[in-house]
This record gives sequence, C-alpha cells and structure tokens, in this order.
Amino acid sequence: MSTPQAPPPVPDAWEPRDHWQRLLPLLLLGLGAAGATFVHGSLDTTWVSLPVALAVAAATAAWIALFTFVVPPTPRRLQVMYVVRTALAFLLASFNPLFAIFAFVGYLDVFDLFRRRAAFAGVAATALTNAGAQAGGFPPRGAEQAAIFVILVAVNLGLALFFTLLHRRMEEVSAERATTNTELAQVNQELARTLASNHALQEQVVAQARAAGVQEERQRLALEIHDTLAQSLAGVVAQLQASQDEPDAAVRRERVERATVLARGALAEARRSVLDLGPGALVQTSLPDALAALVTEWGAQQQQTKADLVITGEARALHEEVQATVVRVTQEALANVAAHARADRVGVTLTHAEDEVILDVRDDGVGFRPDEVGPGFGLRGMRQRAERLAGVLDLESEPGRGTAISVRLPALEPGAL
Repeated sequence: MSTPQAPPPVPDAWEPRDHWQRLLPLLLLGLGAAGATFVHGSLDTTWVSLPVALAVAAATAAWIALFTFVVPPTPRRLQVMYVVRTALAFLLASFNPLFAIFAFVGYLDVFDLFRRRAAFAGVAATALTNAGAQAGGFPPRGAEQAAIFVILVAVNLGLALFFTLLHRRMEEVSAERATTNTELAQVNQELARTLASNHALQEQVVAQARAAGVQEERQRLALEIHDTLAQSLAGVVAQLQASQDEPDAAVRRERVERATVLARGALAEARRSVLDLGPGALVQTSLPDALAALVTEWGAQQQQTKADLVITGEARALHEEVQATVVRVTQEALANVAAHARADRVGVTLTHAEDEVILDVRDDGVGFRPDEVGPGFGLRGMRQRAERLAGVLDLESEPGRGTAISVRLPALEPGAL
C-alpha cells in the first residue's frame, strides 16, 4: 500500500518569479469582463444582467487577490482557492461566453496544487467550462448544440491533457537533467579528490623511488669498492709483504713494480666508480678480450694456480651492464679462489647461448660446505649483481671436491635497459 504524497511545496507569493503566475488570473478576468461589457445585449446566451455578471467578476477578483496578496499561501489554502476560482469561472462563462478567457487559468496551476486524479478533475472542469462557452453558452439549447458541446468537451479535454502531459514530461526531463548535473558535480568532486590523492601518491612513489635510487647507488659503490679497490689493495699488500721477505733484489723489484701497477689500477677503478663507468677492462675492448686479459693477469699473480679461459658460442654485442656484471663476478670469484681455495687449477668458461650468457668459474681447491659457511660480502655481492639483471647465481662446493660458481644472465642487447 503506497503512502499518500503531500502536495508540492508552495513558493512565497511575493517571489518575483511567481508574479506573472499570480497576476495572470486577474489580468484574464479583467479582459473577460471588458469583453462581456462590450458585447452585452448582442448575445442571446446572456441570461443575467450585466451588473450581476460584473459583481460576480469583482467578487472573483477579490477572492484571487485575497490569496495572492493577503493570506499566506499554503498548499491547502491554494487548493481551496483553486476550487472556488474554477466554480466562479464556470458561473461567469455561463453568464457570458467571453469569460472563458478567464477560465483558461485553470490549466496553468492545477498540477502544481494537486496530485494525479484531483489534477485531472481540475483539467476536466476547465475543459467543460471552455467547451460550454465555445458551444454558445449554458445550458445547451437543442440537440445540435448539445452534440457540439460534447465534441468540444472532448477536444478541449484532449488538448488540455496533451499539453499538460507534455509540460509534465518537460518538467521530468528538466528534473532528470538536474539530477544528472548533480551526479556529474559529485563525480567531478570525487575525481578531484582522486586526482589529489593520486598526486599525493605520486609524490610518495617519487620519494620512495628516490630513496631506492640512493640505496641502489650505495650498494653499487659498495660492490665497486669491494670488487676493485679492496681486491687491488689486498694484492698490493700481499706483494709488498712478500717483497720484504724476498732475498733476491730482482724479485723484490718485480714485486714492488707489480704492487705499483695494482695501486695505479685501483686508482683508475676508483675514478671510474665515481663516474659510474664500467670496469676498466671493458673501456676499449670486447668482453671476451677483457676476460682473457683478466684471467691472464690473475694467473700471472699466482704462483701455485694455473688459470684457463674457454669461450664458447657466437660472441655478440651485449649491454654494458651485462658485460660489467660478467667481469665483476669473474674478478670476485678469482679473488675467492686466491684467498681460500688453495687450488692447483681454475677454469673460467663464458658461454654465449641463444638468449642468455653463462659464466662458470670452477676450481679444484679444498672446497667447503655452503650450508655451514655464512654468505660473505663477496658471494652476496655476486648474487646481487646477478639478480639486478634478473639473472641467477648457483654455487656448488664440497670439502675436497673444489667449488663451482655459475651465473646465468639474460643476453640483453645494447640499450635494452
């Protein structure tokens, strides 16, 4: 069971936008009275005297003015005003058909004051009044006038309902547009809030990216220092210590010269690390040649270990980061062999596969158990370098069986990152 709806709210009678609607009934009533006065006596439908008709018109004007200028308008009061005004319009139209000019106002505000059925009753009453005036006045005289009256009632009622429904439809469209505009305004506000939130989120992401970049740069410098400066300085110290206990002057000079070369190399690598350049071995040479020079130099520094390099597959241009990672991992692996393995032989293999580059460093040294030895900075640095390029580092070792390190990197082309 539906809840009955209250009549629509009535605006203040003195709002400028309503003046025309409030004053129009008085204007039309005046026009009807003027017309009735002008033609009085020339129409055979007039059955009351002119003074009586004008007196009723004056009373009607007073009734309308009462609710327009004196009595505060409320829904119920305006409904009463409409009913009485419509009855007076019917009475005036029966006095003189020209008062139908005034009866037209019944169409204007009926749907503002009443709901569906009551509104249609008001439309029907107004149509009946206008049809009677158009048919020649009340009551109809003869069957022919009665038939014309019925036809005019149907025509007036149909036109009134058509234009009324058209007006209501326009109001509904206007209300829908207003609702749509309100929803669009809400969407715009939500969009503005979202954009503000996204801006804050973007600033947060930028700040996090900046912090990650700082951390990554710190890790890069740490790896560069460990893989270059620390190893070179360790070699310098080892050569200088060995020269102190060497009785042969020529051998001592050779060790000092080798220490000098290592120190100069460490200085050059320090400058390249600061400038974010690749390993010195790759400055003016290819990756295979750089590895060959690296293995040869390392083998020359070792007295007990022989180093071999094998390169398989078709060599091709690789991204600078890939080449630098291969060289740095090789340096660190050979440094670990020199420091811990006590190996007789070490083999370095570089394999160019279809979509990856594989570096293997194997020695026949003392080996160890990986699960019993914590990852030092060297092994952790090699793994970080590989993972930085979406690569993988595998370590295999057993006591007395040597150690094998394998790094698989994507074969990125120059400029791919």
